[in-house]
Amino acid sequence: MNKDDTSYQPVSCDIHSEYELAIMHKKHLTLCWDDHGQIISANVLPLDLITREKQEFLLVKDENDKRLEIRLDHIRK
Repeated sequence: MNKDDTSYQPVSCDIHSEYELAIMHKKHLTLCWDDHGQIISANVLPLDLITREKQEFLLVKDENDKRLEIRLDHIRK
């Protein structure tokens, strides 16, 4: 899947709220997600939630200060 994939599956409101709280409290998260078939696991600082083309993304900064956009329905844990 890629960012242009139209098969986005919305996440639950509870999970969305957890990401919002982590952003507000600047709480690092250890996430595991699917990036074009490759499973990535990293400790990240969530910065914002964004919506683009009816898909939601978590904007994060990784341990190397690189900014990433992770599609919410690609996050596994």
